[in-house]
Amino acid sequence: MRLMYKIWLDYRGRAFGDGPARLLDGVEEWGSLRKAAQELGMSYNKAWRILHAAEERLGFPLLDRSVGGSLGGGSHLTPEAQDLMRRYRMVTVDAKQALDLVFQRHFSDWEDPVTGGPPPERPPELAEPPVVK
Repeated sequence: MRLMYKIWLDYRGRAFGDGPARLLDGVEEWGSLRKAAQELGMSYNKAWRILHAAEERLGFPLLDRSVGGSLGGGSHLTPEAQDLMRRYRMVTVDAKQALDLVFQRHFSDWEDPVTGGPPPERPPELAEPPVVK
């Protein structure tokens, strides 16, 4: 058994969470919203709508965009988006650590009702906190 949760920032409605953060990570990595959307298996239009809605709620742009041309177009994160991402990642790391402790406090003695023994070990990839950029 493990604790599952989602974290998002609410500001004039649901403003920012894992979806927009993954898109912005992709833009940082590939320099393009179109490429980030493609890598996440999402249409460009959906990715654009997600980020546009976040920008509307937050009140600032997340991407600086350059239109194509001979060198091709691209996008990069605004300074405000970089600050938002840094803070959001720190919150998610701190929340994971706090929630893991609370879960341990309340479920450390839980026994699997099927086997009567301790619950299976948590896979190592789930035990490590995400990296803060």
